[in-house]
This record gives sequence, structure tokens and C-alpha cells, in this order.
Amino acid sequence: MATVTQNPATGTAPGPSMREKVQGVINLIRPAVQADGGDIELVDVTADGVVQIRFHGACHGCPSSTMTLQMGIERNLREKVPEVTAVVPVT
Repeated sequence: MATVTQNPATGTAPGPSMREKVQGVINLIRPAVQADGGDIELVDVTADGVVQIRFHGACHGCPSSTMTLQMGIERNLREKVPEVTAVVPVT
């Protein structure tokens, strides 16, 4: 059984980390990307809110991947995780 450490100042358990929140949103987006033969991987989330993702499958090198990134992935992430400042693809 996992032990939950409480915040001594508030007496409450800490919420999910920003990386966990981002991964949750990516998990919601992933089926739509997979339906087109691709996939996305969360590589990193920096302290200043930059999310690094990697495209796989049909998405890797696809001319539409930039549009998918900006209009789908980044929009959803920034809407659901306000701490996200940017989303960038990495190879």
C-alpha cells in the first residue's frame, strides 16, 4: 500500500504534479492520434512549463504534425493545465 505524505503547512496530501497532469491530458488525446496511425510520447516538462513531446508512427515527419501540435495538443494542454507555457516537439 502506498503512503501519502501530507503537507505539514496545510495538513492535506499534495495534488498531482504538473507532469502527472500533462500525462493525463496526453492520455486523453492519444486515442485520436493513434486512430490516424501515430502516437505521442511525453518526454519532459521543464520547471518553466515547457512540455516536450515526441511523435511516433505516422505522426513522425508528417506535414500535418505541426498543426496537430498547435491546434490540438498545445491548445488542450494549456486549457487543462494552465501552468503549461509552451509545447515543443523533440526528436
